[in-house]
Amino acid sequence: MEKITGIEDRSQLKSALWELAREGARSMIQVALLQEQQEFLEQYGHNLTETGQKQFVKNGFLPERNIMMPAGNIPVNAPRIRDQSNQKSDIQFSSKILPKYLRKTRELDDLIPFLYLKGISTNDFSEVLTAMLGSDVSVSPASVVRLKKVWSDEFEEWNSRSLKNKKYVYWWADGVYFNSRMDGERNCILVIIGATEAGNKEILAIQTGYRESEISWRELLMGLKKRGLSQGPKLATGDGALGFWKALRQEFSETIEQRCWVHKTANILDKFPQSLQASAKNKIHEIYMSDTKENALKSFDDFVSLYEAKYPKAVECLLKNKNETLAFYDFPADHWQHIRSSNPIESTFATVRLRTNKTKGSGTANETVTMVFKMIQSAEKRWRKLRGFKQILLVMEGRKFINGVLDIAA
Repeated sequence: MEKITGIEDRSQLKSALWELAREGARSMIQVALLQEQQEFLEQYGHNLTETGQKQFVKNGFLPERNIMMPAGNIPVNAPRIRDQSNQKSDIQFSSKILPKYLRKTRELDDLIPFLYLKGISTNDFSEVLTAMLGSDVSVSPASVVRLKKVWSDEFEEWNSRSLKNKKYVYWWADGVYFNSRMDGERNCILVIIGATEAGNKEILAIQTGYRESEISWRELLMGLKKRGLSQGPKLATGDGALGFWKALRQEFSETIEQRCWVHKTANILDKFPQSLQASAKNKIHEIYMSDTKENALKSFDDFVSLYEAKYPKAVECLLKNKNETLAFYDFPADHWQHIRSSNPIESTFATVRLRTNKTKGSGTANETVTMVFKMIQSAEKRWRKLRGFKQILLVMEGRKFINGVLDIAA
């Protein structure tokens, strides 16, 4: 293969690759649309008109339209189907792949909230998206403003939905900070994700708050009650520093508390020199990965014995809320990997969550909470069911588990 050396050659290669990607995307969409048309015709091929003709037949294509995708603007011709009957029918062909008014793909909808939370201003979106996705992609400031208004209305509707008859087996709670947003005192986003009786994870609450304070969390929990949530989860997982716990005890006192091992580990390692962090992390790992609570307690003792003399602050951090770090042992072993940490929240915001001072580009609290809502809403579609979800009903019934195993005698 000839080596590409000049700037012009590299530019031509990049352009050729973009064209290849666009053509590949266009071809795949077109084939999928034709297949969708064919499946509809096969499904309703037995339907006949009053004169004995087939009711549904191919009818050419709709006018070409461009769909905005990460590979650029893709021209698409959607096939049409004609209903030859004279009577109005409830059966109509409507593409699920290419809805009637679709003009951009979901990936771009996900990208705008991400860029906003990273500090990109409305006026800079067009330039940034062009640099990332190619010159065919153009989003005007006015379009972004309109889109943000639509999302804001969606969030307000979602945030006032009824929670009557909703029940959750687990909650994950955390406060999310951003390096370039949230001007003023209410400078973080409080997030709760819940696991339903069917084992599905879903967003329960998103609200602005003041430094994860007890008052902010209690305001959030009281709001959930006001909208019909009558009982809390069996167990809630979160960072030990949250004001969430004091608020939870006041509003849902029967919920068992589980401290997040991801946060706990980070806080402990911060009190070790860099040279010892790897070995200390392995020791911590032995604690919460033990197969029984008894073995976990033994690993606790080993850690204390090894590090207490030289690193008392690290040991003190480990022992703080000791019982709450091991609460997961009283729940099904299949659920341990889910409830030992607040990972559903951590992983969702891994790329944008920064506990640092604000930089330029601060936005309003309402805009930021709306963008957080859109990011979590997008991530929610990819969340998987809890392992061992069939055991959730046993947990909801209050059945006893010892080291992750159902106590038959209880």
